[in-house]
Amino acid sequence: MSFFFTEDIIRLLIAAGLGALIGLEREYHSKSAGLRTMMLIAIGSTLFTVISTKLGGDAGRIASNIVTGIGFIGGGIIFRESNRVSGITTAATAWATAALGMCVGIGYYEIALASSILVLFVLYALVPIQDIINRHNQLRTYRIVCKYQQKTLKNYESLFKELGLDAKRGVQNRVGNTISGTWAIQGPERKHDKLTKLLLNDEEVLEFDF
Repeated sequence: MSFFFTEDIIRLLIAAGLGALIGLEREYHSKSAGLRTMMLIAIGSTLFTVISTKLGGDAGRIASNIVTGIGFIGGGIIFRESNRVSGITTAATAWATAALGMCVGIGYYEIALASSILVLFVLYALVPIQDIINRHNQLRTYRIVCKYQQKTLKNYESLFKELGLDAKRGVQNRVGNTISGTWAIQGPERKHDKLTKLLLNDEEVLEFDF
């Protein structure tokens, strides 16, 4: 008797199709884990689930091992870029795609399909809402380097306050006749833009990034 039945092949094909739908969205937005990665995650998790059921293994242990494996992949997707952490959404998408593959592997097609629709809804439909929130309340980390003078950095903290921005002081460092400071600043995008313009035109500022 063949180890794999026709239904098992169909499950792998369904998993590949659902992974492709999710992967296309990531690929379109040029994310680190795109079409091929999501398809392989879906196929792999389905294959592990199918094999575990045929071997009579502990399904819970197989599931936990799949989640552990996806954790390693997710760790490779997430990376720090300047003052930002990128790839968290893509890593979470990979995690959800693995769960979809497991659903397909045990024959829960309806749950897998409904979950795929929900994942795509989150990735597509919630982007405008996220953009609106970011415009009204945005968190940026600023680093300012300027000539050292008494109360130099406090002057910038006063500027943050005048603009209505909530600033939390970070590391400050003096080297020679220059001093640098970092702040986690939160507020509307338009106020961030105004602050950036003021810093660009400030002759005392030697360099800054955010």
